[in-house]
Amino acid sequence: MRHALKIIGCAGIVALAALWAWPRASAGVPIPDPKLDAPLASAPAKATAVLAGGCFWGLQLVFEHLKGVSHVTAGYAGGEASTAEYELVSSGTTGHAESVQIEYDPSQVTYGEILKVYFSVAHDPTEVNRQGPDEGTQYRSSVFAADADQQKIAEAYIAQLDAAGNYPAPIATQVVPLKGFYPAEAYHQDYAIHNPWNPYIQINDLPKVADFKSTLPDLYVER
Repeated sequence: MRHALKIIGCAGIVALAALWAWPRASAGVPIPDPKLDAPLASAPAKATAVLAGGCFWGLQLVFEHLKGVSHVTAGYAGGEASTAEYELVSSGTTGHAESVQIEYDPSQVTYGEILKVYFSVAHDPTEVNRQGPDEGTQYRSSVFAADADQQKIAEAYIAQLDAAGNYPAPIATQVVPLKGFYPAEAYHQDYAIHNPWNPYIQINDLPKVADFKSTLPDLYVER
């Protein structure tokens, strides 16, 4: 029997059951390395990747544990600058998806390795317009490609994973050109780090970090 328990989640007030958890979006799916990838840069540099896959709290927390990453920002992508506000985005009518901008050193980690973390432990790429308890187009799975190389790598990797049958359903991730990234409000930044007691974080996000550490130890770093 489910007894309503109200907690603050990415979609606002999320109804959960006492002593009951929504099935997690990802439980560490073992997947191969991308066959098409950018080579490691020969010298330190700065690059960015923008990804969406459910609540940005969990995505930010996961990618802050990826080697070569210097900063992760929670924000919005896919819509206009004028509607990049949490209350508007939460309506599901703005075209935005809750996203993260990952700043990384391409001499330490490749774009393909970032995608490997994204597809294996950060979220469930087979879900359409939802992740776990969060539902709506703002929680869709989407790669926002900054250039033609990112677009090719992402599209090739999705085709590779679908052909390999690593998931029980086809990958639903959209690969679209990045038109703009807009940082979210200050209270969303590093929310999971500042609020580890929140049941939403404990149920949906902290297990992803544990999966990352156990599934991809060569890419994982403690922070």
